[in-house]
Amino acid sequence: MSLKSTALREDLFDYLIENFSGENELLKQLKLDAFESGLPAISISPEQLRFLQLLIKSINAKNVLEIGTLFGYSAIGMAMALPDDGKVITFELEADRAELSRQNIKKADLSSKIEVIEGRAIELLPDMIENLNLDFVFLDADKHNYYKYVKILDKCLRVGGMITADNAFAFGFVTSTAPERSPEDVKSIRLFNQFMNNWDKYLTTISPVGDGLLISLKLQS
Repeated sequence: MSLKSTALREDLFDYLIENFSGENELLKQLKLDAFESGLPAISISPEQLRFLQLLIKSINAKNVLEIGTLFGYSAIGMAMALPDDGKVITFELEADRAELSRQNIKKADLSSKIEVIEGRAIELLPDMIENLNLDFVFLDADKHNYYKYVKILDKCLRVGGMITADNAFAFGFVTSTAPERSPEDVKSIRLFNQFMNNWDKYLTTISPVGDGLLISLKLQS
């Protein structure tokens, strides 16, 4: 029994990655190729992907929406956890990244389960919500819009569904009074965390995987 969590030492982190990674060999290679081509190394971590997969399966999710595709790593990983009739809709702002994601999704033989929508999600979503019935949401894009996204997507997320958001620790600066990186993003994440934690329609926590994963379970409509 312990009153405080065990610090994640390097050896414990290595153990976690070695034994509880959500990526297969294809995802490892796609990630390596993407980073070598110059894309920023900002995809979620392998153990974070496994955690997302577990959450998706735990609520029997079929319909997933992601904001922030990058090169398709998390979309592919989440689709792997879905049943045969499951679907991931993922938004990517940059045209070249959207096209790379489609190529990677094809390599993973998941084109039938993943739809990449190119464009600004905050502008496209309001016209789509009437046709969306969601079980699971993953936010990993423009941090200042996290609040706006959840206010839109709450309308089409079922009771028992989940909203998750990456970078809940704000690049390690969530408690800093003078963050050294992205002060406006840090402020936005801090306010978003507080908002979700106080929203009585949801039960919210943060899991210390990756840069912190906020998890909100919808309790009522």
